[in-house]
Amino acid sequence: MKENLDLENAIAALDQYGYEKKTSSDLEQARNKPQMIKYIDSLDFNLRRLLILQEAVNELVENEKRLLAQQENIQTYKTKIINLSRQFNISYDEVLQVMKQQEENATK
Repeated sequence: MKENLDLENAIAALDQYGYEKKTSSDLEQARNKPQMIKYIDSLDFNLRRLLILQEAVNELVENEKRLLAQQENIQTYKTKIINLSRQFNISYDEVLQVMKQQEENATK
């Protein structure tokens, strides 16, 4: 019986910990704007540090956007190569070889 009570207490403690973790002002747990504002406000940064943080975040956002656009361009390029291989009934690698030969001929 004591083991059941200990187990129930342990489960209740874990539930409470999970609840507190979800409602904490930890940035790792922040999933929306108000939660992030609450966390940043808890840092008690002055204006200068907030501006530096803003610059850093803007830089990270721009980098992520650039990487996403790059990945989309690569996927588009791959799709075009696949479509060419289907159109001319040749393999993906053969299309790449033809493109490489065309590039080499153009640079000569």
